[in-house]
Amino acid sequence: MTATTSTTPAELRTGQTKNLALATLAFAISFWAWNMIAPLGVRYAEGMGLSATQKSLLVATPVLVGSLGRILAGALTDRFGGRLMFTVLLVATAPFVLLVAYAGNQQSYGLMLLFGFFLGIGGTTFAVGIPFVNAWYTAARRGFATGVFGAGMGGTALSAFFTPRFVTWFGYGATHVIIAVALLVVAAIVWVMMRDSPGWSPSTDPVVPKLAAAMRLPVTWQMSLLYAVAFGGFVAFSTYLPTYLKDVYSFDLTQAGTRTAGFAIAAVICRPLGGVLSDRVGPRAVAATSFAGVAVMAVVVALQPQPEVPAGIAFVLLAAFLGLGTGGVFAWVAAQAPKERVGSVSGIVGAAGGLGGFFPPLVMGATYDETDHSYTVGLALLCATAVATLLYTLLGMRRREP
Repeated sequence: MTATTSTTPAELRTGQTKNLALATLAFAISFWAWNMIAPLGVRYAEGMGLSATQKSLLVATPVLVGSLGRILAGALTDRFGGRLMFTVLLVATAPFVLLVAYAGNQQSYGLMLLFGFFLGIGGTTFAVGIPFVNAWYTAARRGFATGVFGAGMGGTALSAFFTPRFVTWFGYGATHVIIAVALLVVAAIVWVMMRDSPGWSPSTDPVVPKLAAAMRLPVTWQMSLLYAVAFGGFVAFSTYLPTYLKDVYSFDLTQAGTRTAGFAIAAVICRPLGGVLSDRVGPRAVAATSFAGVAVMAVVVALQPQPEVPAGIAFVLLAAFLGLGTGGVFAWVAAQAPKERVGSVSGIVGAAGGLGGFFPPLVMGATYDETDHSYTVGLALLCATAVATLLYTLLGMRRREP
């Protein structure tokens, strides 16, 4: 799903801003829905009497299908276009928002896992938006475009901040109804107002061979590794931070949600910056800076700085470095992936990023030291992973810099 050589920049400019804004809106509301469980994780844990491991599995489960589903969503976007795919996925997510509410009211852990799994449909829209906005912009501005679109991951910030407050203001069930209705409203707006790029044409290649071809590209696996650390780190903290803040700093649900929203906002702001900087200095430098910063800040956070200012600054900086990395890596994807494979490559790389966010909460839950209220082991593993990825970015990837 890319602009062809016959499409002029002037033709693209006529609709690129509106369609970029619509794609970002659709991404944001779907990510809000995708992250509906995590801000209320403490509530579920207390109501159902969950262990640390059960709690971490609950908040991580929606990430699974939201990750793996991106592989198919990206390939289907190449065939059917972003307008149709955004609409279908938004509509498909809405019923599971309501079913999660039902499971929560029944205090059924099994149903929460089941419906939470399918709630992950909302997370697949990322793989739709990347090829969609990529097709609307010329190569020189694709870092900017993918960075701005990626800021829609701020839906996790909206969820962290507003979901606990909506429960207080309107009630638990009504909160889920509001988000389900919002998904359907945005789906209608997208269907009526969004348009696929004039330079895009549907791919008629069979989906399975197309995915197989994308998987044979070295860039697919290189970017998957980098994105698993950068975006996976963001997703992991966005979903698990409310639990972390309660365990380490004894914040209540609303206080933890507010601080998690601040974390997500810092990453959201820095994602477009990562894309813009990649257009100017190259994505390798941006990605390397990101991983170096994450390694340092993981150590700082593990030292449990005191709230509010020292701890707040530490988490904001950690989020900023993760945001830079997510923007830089996908600018790299846009520059390196073959034009006819952008959707498929984006889907696989996006899936890797989501899977990168699935496992850390499980590790954090399994390594939590209840005696010292400490996540030192998990944060040490994050630091080691960031250092290894930094070395690979600088020394292991010898392809020509885009």
